[in-house]
Amino acid sequence: MSRTRFLSPLVIFVALAALAPAGQKVETVDGVRVVHNSGPGAWGKAPQVALEPGLTLGDVDTADENLAFYMPSAIAVGAAGDLYVLDTGNHRIQKFGPDGKYLATYGRQGQGPGEFYYPAWLAVDAGGFLYVSDPNNQRIQVLTPDGKDHKTIKGLEQGVGALFLGKGGELLTGAPRMRFFAGPDEEKSAALPKLVNVRDADGKPVRQFGEPVDFDHELLNTSANDVIMTVDGGGQVYLAFTVQNRIEKYAPDGRLLWRADRELPYSMEIKDKGEIKRDGNSVSVRGPQLNRCAAGIAVDDKGRVWVVTMTRQLKREEQVGTAISMTQGAGGGRTIGYKVQGEGQELRTTDAYKLEVFGAEGALLGSLPLDIFVDGIFIHGDRLFLLDKYRGTQFREYRIKG
Repeated sequence: MSRTRFLSPLVIFVALAALAPAGQKVETVDGVRVVHNSGPGAWGKAPQVALEPGLTLGDVDTADENLAFYMPSAIAVGAAGDLYVLDTGNHRIQKFGPDGKYLATYGRQGQGPGEFYYPAWLAVDAGGFLYVSDPNNQRIQVLTPDGKDHKTIKGLEQGVGALFLGKGGELLTGAPRMRFFAGPDEEKSAALPKLVNVRDADGKPVRQFGEPVDFDHELLNTSANDVIMTVDGGGQVYLAFTVQNRIEKYAPDGRLLWRADRELPYSMEIKDKGEIKRDGNSVSVRGPQLNRCAAGIAVDDKGRVWVVTMTRQLKREEQVGTAISMTQGAGGGRTIGYKVQGEGQELRTTDAYKLEVFGAEGALLGSLPLDIFVDGIFIHGDRLFLLDKYRGTQFREYRIKG
Protein backbone atom coordinates (compact mmCIF):
# COMPACT_ATOMS: atom_id res chain seq x y z
CA MET A 1 0.00 0.00 0.00
CA SER A 2 2.77 2.44 0.85
CA ARG A 3 4.30 1.94 -2.59
CA THR A 4 0.96 2.57 -4.29
CA ARG A 5 0.42 5.81 -2.37
CA PHE A 6 3.89 6.98 -3.36
CA LEU A 7 3.53 6.21 -7.07
CA SER A 8 0.04 7.61 -7.73
CA PRO A 9 0.94 11.33 -7.51
CA LEU A 10 3.93 10.72 -9.77
CA VAL A 11 1.76 9.06 -12.42
CA ILE A 12 -0.73 11.94 -12.28
CA PHE A 13 2.07 14.51 -12.64
CA VAL A 14 3.48 12.78 -15.72
CA ALA A 15 0.04 12.61 -17.29
CA LEU A 16 -0.55 16.33 -16.77
CA ALA A 17 2.90 17.23 -18.07
CA ALA A 18 2.20 15.29 -21.23
CA LEU A 19 -0.72 17.64 -21.98
CA ALA A 20 1.58 20.69 -22.21
CA PRO A 21 2.54 21.66 -25.78
CA ALA A 22 6.06 20.97 -26.97
CA GLY A 23 8.50 23.65 -25.91
CA GLN A 24 6.50 24.47 -22.82
CA LYS A 25 6.61 23.36 -19.21
CA VAL A 26 3.69 24.18 -16.93
CA GLU A 27 3.81 23.90 -13.17
CA THR A 28 1.82 25.15 -10.21
CA VAL A 29 3.67 27.23 -7.63
CA ASP A 30 1.77 28.35 -4.52
CA GLY A 31 -1.47 27.73 -6.39
CA VAL A 32 -0.45 29.84 -9.41
CA ARG A 33 0.01 28.58 -12.97
CA VAL A 34 3.63 29.14 -14.06
CA VAL A 35 4.47 28.67 -17.75
CA HIS A 36 8.08 28.19 -18.86
CA ASN A 37 8.18 28.73 -22.62
CA SER A 38 11.00 27.55 -24.85
CA GLY A 39 11.49 27.33 -28.58
CA PRO A 40 9.62 29.39 -31.21
CA GLY A 41 6.14 28.75 -29.78
CA ALA A 42 3.05 26.90 -31.00
CA TRP A 43 3.12 28.61 -34.43
CA GLY A 44 6.66 27.45 -35.12
CA LYS A 45 8.33 29.44 -37.89
CA ALA A 46 5.06 30.37 -39.61
CA PRO A 47 3.23 33.11 -37.66
CA GLN A 48 -0.55 32.90 -37.87
CA VAL A 49 -0.93 36.68 -37.68
CA ALA A 50 0.42 39.49 -39.83
CA LEU A 51 0.70 43.26 -39.47
CA GLU A 52 -0.43 45.48 -42.31
CA PRO A 53 1.24 48.95 -42.17
CA GLY A 54 -1.04 51.97 -41.90
CA LEU A 55 -0.54 55.63 -41.04
CA THR A 56 2.38 57.19 -39.17
CA LEU A 57 1.85 60.01 -36.68
CA GLY A 58 4.78 62.26 -35.82
CA ASP A 59 8.22 62.87 -37.26
CA VAL A 60 11.26 64.33 -35.54
CA ASP A 61 12.22 66.14 -38.76
CA THR A 62 8.79 67.55 -39.64
CA ALA A 63 8.15 71.25 -40.14
CA ASP A 64 4.53 70.82 -39.00
CA GLU A 65 4.40 71.81 -35.33
CA ASN A 66 1.29 69.70 -34.83
CA LEU A 67 3.29 66.58 -35.67
CA ALA A 68 6.53 67.69 -34.00
CA PHE A 69 6.26 65.52 -30.90
CA TYR A 70 8.88 65.48 -28.15
CA MET A 71 9.09 62.30 -26.06
CA PRO A 72 5.50 61.16 -26.82
CA SER A 73 4.34 58.57 -24.28
CA ALA A 74 0.91 57.18 -25.11
CA ILE A 75 -1.81 57.02 -27.73
CA ALA A 76 -5.53 56.46 -27.10
CA VAL A 77 -8.41 55.87 -29.50
CA GLY A 78 -11.86 57.38 -28.96
CA ALA A 79 -15.17 55.71 -29.71
CA ALA A 80 -15.37 57.43 -33.12
CA GLY A 81 -11.82 56.36 -34.02
CA ASP A 82 -10.19 59.69 -33.21
CA LEU A 83 -6.57 59.44 -32.06
CA TYR A 84 -5.18 61.21 -28.99
CA VAL A 85 -1.39 61.47 -28.64
CA LEU A 86 0.13 62.37 -25.28
CA ASP A 87 3.01 64.62 -26.34
CA THR A 88 4.86 64.51 -23.02
CA GLY A 89 7.84 66.74 -23.78
CA ASN A 90 5.56 69.44 -25.16
CA HIS A 91 3.08 69.16 -22.25
CA ARG A 92 0.06 68.69 -24.50
CA ILE A 93 -2.44 66.29 -26.10
CA GLN A 94 -2.73 66.23 -29.89
CA LYS A 95 -6.05 65.08 -31.35
CA PHE A 96 -6.25 63.56 -34.85
CA GLY A 97 -9.05 62.08 -36.91
CA PRO A 98 -9.10 58.35 -37.77
CA ASP A 99 -7.25 59.23 -40.98
CA GLY A 100 -4.48 61.08 -39.12
CA LYS A 101 -5.71 64.61 -39.89
CA TYR A 102 -4.86 67.09 -37.12
CA LEU A 103 -7.94 68.34 -35.25
CA ALA A 104 -6.99 70.05 -31.98
CA THR A 105 -4.46 70.64 -29.19
CA TYR A 106 -5.36 70.31 -25.52
CA GLY A 107 -3.22 71.53 -22.61
CA ARG A 108 0.00 73.40 -22.13
CA GLN A 109 2.86 73.51 -19.62
CA GLY A 110 1.87 74.57 -16.15
CA GLN A 111 0.29 73.65 -12.85
CA GLY A 112 -3.21 75.03 -13.31
CA PRO A 113 -6.40 73.32 -14.51
CA GLY A 114 -5.92 71.76 -17.94
CA GLU A 115 -2.14 72.25 -17.75
CA PHE A 116 0.53 69.54 -17.56
CA TYR A 117 4.13 69.15 -16.47
CA TYR A 118 5.64 66.25 -18.41
CA PRO A 119 2.45 64.12 -18.27
CA ALA A 120 2.99 60.36 -18.21
CA TRP A 121 -0.10 58.58 -19.53
CA LEU A 122 -3.44 59.02 -21.21
CA ALA A 123 -6.74 57.11 -21.32
CA VAL A 124 -10.13 57.93 -22.86
CA ASP A 125 -13.48 56.59 -21.66
CA ALA A 126 -16.58 55.65 -23.65
CA GLY A 127 -17.96 59.18 -23.25
CA GLY A 128 -14.81 60.78 -24.67
CA PHE A 129 -13.48 62.14 -21.36
CA LEU A 130 -9.68 62.20 -21.21
CA TYR A 131 -7.79 60.97 -18.14
CA VAL A 132 -4.22 62.28 -17.89
CA SER A 133 -1.57 61.05 -15.46
CA ASP A 134 0.34 64.18 -14.40
CA PRO A 135 2.88 62.83 -11.87
CA ASN A 136 5.06 65.92 -11.57
CA ASN A 137 1.97 67.83 -10.48
CA GLN A 138 1.02 64.87 -8.24
CA ARG A 139 -2.43 64.49 -9.75
CA ILE A 140 -4.70 62.95 -12.37
CA GLN A 141 -6.55 65.41 -14.56
CA VAL A 142 -9.83 64.66 -16.32
CA LEU A 143 -10.73 66.71 -19.39
CA THR A 144 -14.05 66.96 -21.21
CA PRO A 145 -14.25 65.59 -24.78
CA ASP A 146 -13.49 69.08 -26.10
CA GLY A 147 -10.40 69.41 -23.91
CA LYS A 148 -11.71 71.61 -21.11
CA ASP A 149 -10.99 71.01 -17.43
CA HIS A 150 -13.54 68.65 -15.86
CA LYS A 151 -12.01 67.61 -12.53
CA THR A 152 -8.69 67.03 -10.81
CA ILE A 153 -7.82 64.09 -8.59
CA LYS A 154 -5.27 65.33 -6.08
CA GLY A 155 -3.41 63.91 -3.09
CA LEU A 156 -1.13 61.65 -5.14
CA GLU A 157 2.11 62.59 -3.39
CA GLN A 158 4.18 59.93 -5.17
CA GLY A 159 2.49 60.58 -8.51
CA VAL A 160 1.27 57.88 -10.87
CA GLY A 161 2.67 56.49 -14.08
CA ALA A 162 0.53 54.32 -16.35
CA LEU A 163 -3.20 54.97 -16.02
CA PHE A 164 -6.02 52.69 -17.20
CA LEU A 165 -9.77 52.61 -16.77
CA GLY A 166 -11.16 49.54 -15.06
CA LYS A 167 -14.63 48.25 -14.32
CA GLY A 168 -17.16 50.44 -12.51
CA GLY A 169 -15.18 53.64 -13.04
CA GLU A 170 -12.11 52.36 -11.20
CA LEU A 171 -8.70 53.83 -12.03
CA LEU A 172 -5.77 51.41 -12.29
CA THR A 173 -2.37 53.04 -11.92
CA GLY A 174 1.27 52.05 -11.79
CA ALA A 175 4.26 53.80 -10.28
CA PRO A 176 6.00 56.58 -12.26
CA ARG A 177 8.72 55.25 -14.56
CA MET A 178 11.02 58.00 -13.24
CA ARG A 179 11.31 58.32 -9.48
CA PHE A 180 13.34 60.56 -7.19
CA PHE A 181 15.15 59.07 -4.22
CA ALA A 182 14.60 60.09 -0.65
CA GLY A 183 17.02 62.37 1.08
CA PRO A 184 18.84 61.18 4.20
CA ASP A 185 16.23 62.69 6.53
CA GLU A 186 13.16 61.42 4.67
CA GLU A 187 11.38 58.40 6.06
CA LYS A 188 11.61 55.26 3.94
CA SER A 189 8.79 52.75 3.68
CA ALA A 190 9.30 49.53 5.61
CA ALA A 191 7.65 47.47 2.86
CA LEU A 192 8.07 47.67 -0.89
CA PRO A 193 5.04 49.20 -2.61
CA LYS A 194 2.77 46.96 -4.67
CA LEU A 195 3.04 47.23 -8.44
CA VAL A 196 -0.60 48.12 -9.20
CA ASN A 197 -2.89 50.54 -7.35
CA VAL A 198 -6.66 50.58 -7.82
CA ARG A 199 -8.57 53.75 -6.96
CA ASP A 200 -12.21 54.73 -7.21
CA ALA A 201 -13.41 57.49 -9.53
CA ASP A 202 -12.48 60.11 -6.90
CA GLY A 203 -8.96 58.76 -6.45
CA LYS A 204 -9.48 57.02 -3.11
CA PRO A 205 -7.43 53.80 -2.69
CA VAL A 206 -9.45 50.60 -3.12
CA ARG A 207 -6.82 47.83 -3.29
CA GLN A 208 -3.23 47.08 -4.29
CA PHE A 209 -1.61 44.03 -5.82
CA GLY A 210 1.46 42.79 -7.69
CA GLU A 211 4.47 41.59 -5.74
CA PRO A 212 7.89 43.18 -6.31
CA VAL A 213 11.09 41.31 -5.60
CA ASP A 214 13.05 42.57 -2.59
CA PHE A 215 16.69 42.84 -3.70
CA ASP A 216 17.68 44.38 -0.36
CA HIS A 217 19.13 47.34 -2.23
CA GLU A 218 17.46 50.74 -2.64
CA LEU A 219 18.33 51.27 -6.29
CA LEU A 220 17.63 47.70 -7.36
CA ASN A 221 14.28 47.64 -5.60
CA THR A 222 13.22 50.50 -7.85
CA SER A 223 15.01 49.74 -11.12
CA ALA A 224 14.73 45.95 -11.17
CA ASN A 225 10.99 46.01 -10.39
CA ASP A 226 10.19 48.34 -13.28
CA VAL A 227 7.05 47.08 -15.04
CA ILE A 228 5.00 48.00 -18.09
CA MET A 229 1.28 47.60 -17.57
CA THR A 230 -1.86 47.14 -19.64
CA VAL A 231 -5.51 46.31 -18.95
CA ASP A 232 -8.00 44.45 -21.16
CA GLY A 233 -11.69 45.14 -21.68
CA GLY A 234 -12.62 42.82 -18.82
CA GLY A 235 -10.46 44.67 -16.31
CA GLN A 236 -7.73 42.01 -16.22
CA VAL A 237 -4.24 43.42 -15.67
CA TYR A 238 -1.04 42.37 -17.43
CA LEU A 239 2.51 43.23 -16.39
CA ALA A 240 5.74 42.87 -18.37
CA PHE A 241 8.90 43.33 -16.31
CA THR A 242 11.54 45.26 -18.22
CA VAL A 243 14.60 43.69 -16.55
CA GLN A 244 13.14 40.43 -15.22
CA ASN A 245 12.11 37.49 -17.42
CA ARG A 246 8.58 37.71 -16.07
CA ILE A 247 5.12 38.33 -17.54
CA GLU A 248 2.03 38.20 -15.31
CA LYS A 249 -1.75 38.26 -15.64
CA TYR A 250 -4.10 39.30 -12.81
CA ALA A 251 -7.85 39.07 -12.32
CA PRO A 252 -9.67 42.39 -11.71
CA ASP A 253 -9.69 41.65 -7.96
CA GLY A 254 -5.89 41.34 -7.93
CA ARG A 255 -5.54 37.53 -7.94
CA LEU A 256 -2.46 36.38 -9.85
CA LEU A 257 -3.76 34.08 -12.61
CA TRP A 258 -0.48 33.08 -14.24
CA ARG A 259 3.17 33.94 -14.61
CA ALA A 260 5.20 33.21 -17.74
CA ASP A 261 8.79 33.38 -18.91
CA ARG A 262 10.54 32.53 -22.18
CA GLU A 263 13.96 31.71 -23.57
CA LEU A 264 16.22 34.75 -23.95
CA PRO A 265 19.57 34.85 -25.77
CA TYR A 266 21.19 36.86 -22.96
CA SER A 267 21.52 36.71 -19.21
CA MET A 268 19.23 38.58 -16.83
CA GLU A 269 21.80 38.59 -14.05
CA ILE A 270 22.59 41.88 -12.30
CA LYS A 271 25.82 43.34 -13.66
CA ASP A 272 26.18 46.27 -11.27
CA LYS A 273 23.88 47.32 -8.43
CA GLY A 274 24.62 51.00 -8.88
CA GLU A 275 25.18 53.49 -6.08
CA ILE A 276 23.54 56.44 -4.34
CA LYS A 277 25.83 59.06 -2.82
CA ARG A 278 24.45 61.65 -0.43
CA ASP A 279 26.35 64.73 0.69
CA GLY A 280 24.16 67.02 2.75
CA ASN A 281 21.20 67.95 0.53
CA SER A 282 22.99 66.77 -2.61
CA VAL A 283 22.21 63.34 -4.07
CA SER A 284 24.05 61.70 -6.96
CA VAL A 285 22.90 58.41 -8.47
CA ARG A 286 24.76 55.88 -10.59
CA GLY A 287 22.11 53.55 -11.92
CA PRO A 288 22.31 49.75 -11.92
CA GLN A 289 23.56 47.92 -15.01
CA LEU A 290 20.82 45.52 -16.04
CA ASN A 291 19.94 43.82 -19.29
CA ARG A 292 16.52 44.77 -20.64
CA CYS A 293 14.15 42.15 -22.02
CA ALA A 294 10.81 43.94 -22.56
CA ALA A 295 9.80 47.33 -23.94
CA GLY A 296 6.00 47.10 -24.09
CA ILE A 297 2.88 44.99 -23.54
CA ALA A 298 -0.65 45.11 -24.97
CA VAL A 299 -3.65 42.77 -25.32
CA ASP A 300 -5.83 42.30 -28.39
CA ASP A 301 -9.57 41.59 -28.45
CA LYS A 302 -8.88 37.85 -28.76
CA GLY A 303 -7.06 37.79 -25.43
CA ARG A 304 -3.62 37.40 -26.99
CA VAL A 305 -0.82 39.15 -25.14
CA TRP A 306 1.69 41.05 -27.30
CA VAL A 307 5.09 41.77 -25.73
CA VAL A 308 7.87 43.84 -27.29
CA THR A 309 10.94 41.73 -26.50
CA MET A 310 14.62 42.45 -26.97
CA THR A 311 16.37 40.00 -29.32
CA ARG A 312 19.67 41.39 -28.03
CA GLN A 313 20.96 44.30 -26.00
CA LEU A 314 21.40 47.65 -27.75
CA LYS A 315 24.93 48.50 -28.79
CA ARG A 316 26.50 51.66 -27.41
CA GLU A 317 26.05 53.46 -30.72
CA GLU A 318 22.31 52.59 -30.68
CA GLN A 319 21.54 53.78 -27.18
CA VAL A 320 19.43 56.82 -26.37
CA GLY A 321 18.15 58.02 -23.00
CA THR A 322 17.06 61.07 -21.08
CA ALA A 323 19.12 63.34 -18.88
CA ILE A 324 17.01 64.73 -16.04
CA SER A 325 17.74 67.87 -14.09
CA MET A 326 15.88 68.98 -11.00
CA THR A 327 16.18 72.03 -8.81
CA GLN A 328 14.19 72.60 -5.64
CA GLY A 329 13.44 76.09 -4.45
CA ALA A 330 13.38 77.36 -0.88
CA GLY A 331 9.60 76.98 -0.83
CA GLY A 332 9.81 73.33 -1.84
CA GLY A 333 8.77 73.78 -5.48
CA ARG A 334 10.53 71.63 -8.06
CA THR A 335 11.71 72.57 -11.53
CA ILE A 336 12.30 69.54 -13.73
CA GLY A 337 13.90 69.30 -17.16
CA TYR A 338 14.26 66.38 -19.57
CA LYS A 339 16.75 66.19 -22.42
CA VAL A 340 17.16 63.36 -24.91
CA GLN A 341 20.76 62.32 -25.41
CA GLY A 342 22.79 59.39 -26.72
CA GLU A 343 24.71 58.25 -29.77
CA GLY A 344 21.72 56.56 -31.41
CA GLN A 345 19.45 59.58 -31.93
CA GLU A 346 19.92 59.56 -35.71
CA LEU A 347 19.19 55.86 -36.14
CA ARG A 348 15.80 54.57 -37.26
CA THR A 349 16.29 50.85 -37.97
CA THR A 350 17.59 47.95 -35.88
CA ASP A 351 17.17 44.19 -35.45
CA ALA A 352 17.13 44.39 -31.63
CA TYR A 353 13.35 44.00 -31.17
CA LYS A 354 10.62 41.51 -31.94
CA LEU A 355 6.96 41.03 -31.07
CA GLU A 356 6.17 37.93 -29.03
CA VAL A 357 2.55 36.78 -28.92
CA PHE A 358 1.26 34.74 -25.98
CA GLY A 359 -2.06 32.97 -25.60
CA ALA A 360 -4.60 33.86 -22.93
CA GLU A 361 -3.08 31.24 -20.57
CA GLY A 362 0.55 32.32 -20.95
CA ALA A 363 1.71 29.92 -23.68
CA LEU A 364 4.00 31.42 -26.31
CA LEU A 365 2.31 31.30 -29.71
CA GLY A 366 5.07 32.81 -31.81
CA SER A 367 6.90 35.97 -32.75
CA LEU A 368 7.15 38.59 -35.47
CA PRO A 369 10.44 40.32 -36.34
CA LEU A 370 10.74 44.11 -36.18
CA ASP A 371 13.20 46.40 -37.92
CA ILE A 372 12.56 49.59 -35.93
CA PHE A 373 13.24 50.92 -32.42
CA VAL A 374 10.24 50.39 -30.15
CA ASP A 375 9.49 52.04 -26.80
CA GLY A 376 5.88 50.95 -26.39
CA ILE A 377 2.92 49.11 -27.90
CA PHE A 378 -0.79 49.98 -27.86
CA ILE A 379 -3.71 47.97 -29.26
CA HIS A 380 -7.25 49.26 -29.89
CA GLY A 381 -9.46 46.75 -31.70
CA ASP A 382 -7.46 45.57 -34.71
CA ARG A 383 -5.27 48.70 -34.68
CA LEU A 384 -1.79 48.18 -33.27
CA PHE A 385 0.55 51.12 -32.64
CA LEU A 386 4.30 50.95 -32.05
CA LEU A 387 5.97 53.94 -30.38
CA ASP A 388 9.42 55.28 -31.21
CA LYS A 389 9.70 57.76 -28.37
CA TYR A 390 13.21 59.19 -28.66
CA ARG A 391 14.47 58.83 -32.23
CA GLY A 392 11.65 59.26 -34.75
CA THR A 393 9.22 60.55 -32.04
CA GLN A 394 6.30 58.86 -33.78
CA PHE A 395 3.59 56.21 -33.66
CA ARG A 396 3.36 53.68 -36.48
CA GLU A 397 -0.02 52.06 -37.01
CA TYR A 398 -0.60 48.49 -38.21
CA ARG A 399 -3.75 46.45 -38.77
CA ILE A 400 -3.72 43.01 -37.14
CA LYS A 401 -4.58 40.32 -39.69
CA GLY A 402 -5.39 36.92 -38.22
